Amino acid sequence: MTKFHRYTGSIGVVVVATLSATLLSAQDDWRTTYSLYGNQGIIDMPSAVAPPDGEIASTVAVFGGNERATFTFQLLPRLTGSFRYSQIDTYDRSFDIQYQISDEGQYLPALAFGLRDFIGTGRFSAEYLVATKTFGPNVRVSGGLGWGRLGSLDGFTNPLGVLDDRFEVRPDDSIDTGGTVLAGQFFRGDAAFFGGVEWRLNEDWAVLAEYSSDIYQRETDLIGFERKSPLNFGVTWNPSEMVQLGAYYMYGTEVGVSATLALDPKTRTAEGGLDSAPLPVLERAAGVAAAASWGVNGAPASGVPVLGQVMQSDGFRLLGAEVSGNTMRVRYENTVYRSEAQGVGRVARILSQLAPDTVDRFILEPTQRGIALSAVTVQRETLIALENEPDAAARVLARTRFADAAGPAPVIAYDAGAPSFLWGVSPYATVTLFDGNNPFRGDVGLEASFEYEVRPNILISGSYRQSVLDRSDDDPSISASTLPPVRREVALFGADTGGGIEDLYIAAYGRPGRDLYSRVSLGYLERQFGGISTELLWKPVNSRFAVGAELNYAIRRDFDLGFGFQDYDVITGHVSGYYAFDNGFQAQVDVGQYLAGDIGATFGLDRVFDNGWKVGAFFTLTDVPFEDFGEGSFDKGIRIEIPVDSLIGTPTRRTTATTLRSLERDGGARLRVNGRLYDVIDGGHQDQMTQTWGRFWR
Repeated sequence: MTKFHRYTGSIGVVVVATLSATLLSAQDDWRTTYSLYGNQGIIDMPSAVAPPDGEIASTVAVFGGNERATFTFQLLPRLTGSFRYSQIDTYDRSFDIQYQISDEGQYLPALAFGLRDFIGTGRFSAEYLVATKTFGPNVRVSGGLGWGRLGSLDGFTNPLGVLDDRFEVRPDDSIDTGGTVLAGQFFRGDAAFFGGVEWRLNEDWAVLAEYSSDIYQRETDLIGFERKSPLNFGVTWNPSEMVQLGAYYMYGTEVGVSATLALDPKTRTAEGGLDSAPLPVLERAAGVAAAASWGVNGAPASGVPVLGQVMQSDGFRLLGAEVSGNTMRVRYENTVYRSEAQGVGRVARILSQLAPDTVDRFILEPTQRGIALSAVTVQRETLIALENEPDAAARVLARTRFADAAGPAPVIAYDAGAPSFLWGVSPYATVTLFDGNNPFRGDVGLEASFEYEVRPNILISGSYRQSVLDRSDDDPSISASTLPPVRREVALFGADTGGGIEDLYIAAYGRPGRDLYSRVSLGYLERQFGGISTELLWKPVNSRFAVGAELNYAIRRDFDLGFGFQDYDVITGHVSGYYAFDNGFQAQVDVGQYLAGDIGATFGLDRVFDNGWKVGAFFTLTDVPFEDFGEGSFDKGIRIEIPVDSLIGTPTRRTTATTLRSLERDGGARLRVNGRLYDVIDGGHQDQMTQTWGRFWR
């Protein structure tokens, strides 16, 4: 071997070793590129990159008469789901899913397969296999094989035809109403290759180039889209961890732009640590003289008011307390902290300061809506011994006991003097998305609301809205249906008056027995219906499983949102099953009769993060044929609930929630009732408290 060959060989080894060492790290710290379809990709083509687990991304993209708005959620580390609202000549809704089969390794690429528009009208329908490999710190290459739209340019005979000749022909399963799974098309018809490259200039900027296998035939036919080249070029800019902006030159004729906002629900968007400091744990003082101040042996309970005042200053409402032997039981309401585990930790430390020296254990009973959720037993010596120890929260949890709190309240009741009447006036904004003829309708105005507490478990609540700028009735697209109009005429409510009573009802909560919870609500329950709603829930404190039953009598309200009703009433109700998995997922199935009289079931799956974020999806199938249901075929959607404390950094139990439906119609419509039992009690049971037990010492 010559000296030159020896040097070049050595250089080659060094280069290969350096590349190999940087392959995985480059992939790990390289942000996901969101394509014009709003999910992981290059420009218009997909990639096998998986966004961080739990990431939520919202993308708006425009080019050549195409408009797309996409919501994407990384359901699991390898599984991505997307919901898209698009406009070509008309508005269209579609769902995508992608699964990463394998991670990128030192030598092998990441590999994924995906289904694009697999639930919808089929206008964007495509399937693909794609591989992605990172070379060095700044180059990422993707290539794949596509079917459907991704097999429309220079397509060749489907290689899956060797398995079954039916793969060689792609049937036209697209339907006008959309909303059904187009399984008959999956991986059928011609196949074609696509690919592209991403070159990262620095942490914020990247340039992109790709070869697209989509011929854009539909757009050419419908809006005169001109496609001269299969090559697309672009540049992306990431001004922050949450934002991606892109500009593109598409298909040799068009300029496009995109904007993506990506959030990680596992982290706080606002700086935390703004909670007030909790009281420290106090070791017992000598003597037992303090016992008399807690009503022991018939003595006056002068210590209870002191406890109530201290707890109130820390965001808790004391409802009752008692001392029995070496045990102190306290029932209270957590009014500030989202996590009941954080509330338990703070109340336990307060008791370590104020409880009699003879007390060895605390039984803490958090409540919501006046009903006790659980009985959490914490040993006093455990607090004293572990307050400043490593892994203290986990070690306290191991010694903590959870039990049912059904039964009488502590013998010494306490009136905290909390206001029984609360009211306020605030602005509101509502948005209706994805209507077939109008993608955006909304209403902005003022809302006056109040809540009067008759007793801790009985409340009267109401709200009145007055619109200032109302576009909710602009082209409401009320299409004909064989079903009663229980939802499709929502835009007509308040349209003439500009506002009215949103809800006005009385609700009573109870504990009829061990592991049982009850609710009765009466009045104007929601914007479109009034009546009476009754509910019973069985859920043991330490169980992941719960069963509930709800029975309602609902009457349709007048369009003016006053006190009157229309000539439509219905008995509706469901039997519901709930299950909390140990990976943060919660499943719910509701079986029964809906507002339009149809019978069926709703299936829901939510992912609940430790910081309170909740993202989920649902769908409803009833005995209403898809043709009678109309556009969308069946009810389905995505729901998001965000704890306000993660946005503002200060403790609060308030949340903000929204539901994105592909289209709301009459089939599968359920009565909307505030304060359903599972949502009220779940946070105070063992599973949810364990999930957030890390906040015990905060």
